[in-house]
Amino acid sequence: MKHEVRNVDDVTRRAFLAGTLQACLGVGMMPLFRNLDLAAAAEPDPIATARSVIYIYLSGGMSHLDTFDTKPGAETQGPVESLSTTADGVQVSQYFPLLSRQMDKVAVINSMHSTQGAHPQARYFLHTGYDLRGTIKHPSMGAWAVKLAGPGNPTLPPHIEVGGQQYTASAGFFDSAAGPLPIGDPSQGLANGRLPAGVSEKEFSARLTRLQKLNASFRKRFATRDVRSHEQAYEQAVRLMRSRDLAAFDIAKEKDSVRDAYGRNRFGQGLLLARRLVEHRVRFIEVVSNGWDTHNENFDALEAKCPELDRGLAALLADLDARGLLDETLVVVATEFGRTPKITTGRNGRDHFPKAFTCLLAGGGIKRGIRYGRTDELGMNVIENPVGIPELNATIAQALGLPIDKVLYSPSGRPFTVSHKGKPVMELFA
Repeated sequence: MKHEVRNVDDVTRRAFLAGTLQACLGVGMMPLFRNLDLAAAAEPDPIATARSVIYIYLSGGMSHLDTFDTKPGAETQGPVESLSTTADGVQVSQYFPLLSRQMDKVAVINSMHSTQGAHPQARYFLHTGYDLRGTIKHPSMGAWAVKLAGPGNPTLPPHIEVGGQQYTASAGFFDSAAGPLPIGDPSQGLANGRLPAGVSEKEFSARLTRLQKLNASFRKRFATRDVRSHEQAYEQAVRLMRSRDLAAFDIAKEKDSVRDAYGRNRFGQGLLLARRLVEHRVRFIEVVSNGWDTHNENFDALEAKCPELDRGLAALLADLDARGLLDETLVVVATEFGRTPKITTGRNGRDHFPKAFTCLLAGGGIKRGIRYGRTDELGMNVIENPVGIPELNATIAQALGLPIDKVLYSPSGRPFTVSHKGKPVMELFA
């Protein structure tokens, strides 16, 4: 609620909320549901090829030369060797033996480029398609998906971020309901999603009834939109707590063999959680992997980091495909920029390089087993089919059936679209 509404809040209601509802009515989830008017939003356009998105963000800037755009024999390649894959003409680095057997499901975009080379600006640009400015906060792709397509599951939160640091995905100037629900540790599930120990369903219902009576009285005195939105947030949180779909957040229900396949780390288990959420029709799940900023000892860092991505992504693609979910789920692997082809002297690292890098797409109507775009023999310049950040975001929007040119307005009246000026790369679609 706005400041003026909080100021007139009576003592009885404040005490009740603070002393009882914080523990027993799931208010930890309430910010997600404020101003929730998304169920009435239009369903995706019939041309949509994907129902959900799993967006894997590699934070820090993944080296393209040492992962998915190898240059065998080039002076810029360093000690990393290449592996053949199940996709003709597509190679990956030695760090991805498991994923090499799943590349027949993947479209590799080797011609990404960005205008931003510093982390805050680049990660913001990647997620929103707009430049970072102090005067406005733009919605990220997940927020646009929720705003324009509505929630896939009317009970579960439609936009979830796993393992992030809350500086990537954002509702921007949309209602907070379009923003991400953060899940720090996927093994812990959804915080505040269950009744606390010692509180029975009967007692919970009694407390809820008392709250409703207090709210009814308060609403008569202060009949504002904010008051009703606050009340709707409680109602949505209670529906979630009582929903069978809440079990989607409990990855402990998976077999040990499945959890092992994804990797017993936060990233791997986050991908497993994302698969479970897709099964329950959640619209947009972002899973964040940190640690890709390899200024120093690039090769040692990647040797330690890449196995998590190799195991987790390979398991996710195979699992989605086996369950018949890959065709309706767009998997995106994105990073804010690449790394310099020239290896730094003395540090044996690679620095920021927005001129050329690689992203991956799979499922959701995307062609399988292809390579799109190309860099030169050193990995220095994009020389074929360049794809900018707005074009990547437009391609995601196209897969979801979002209206690319639909204009929505910020509170100040400024017009914005989902992909800024970007157009979808239609050659990537089957």
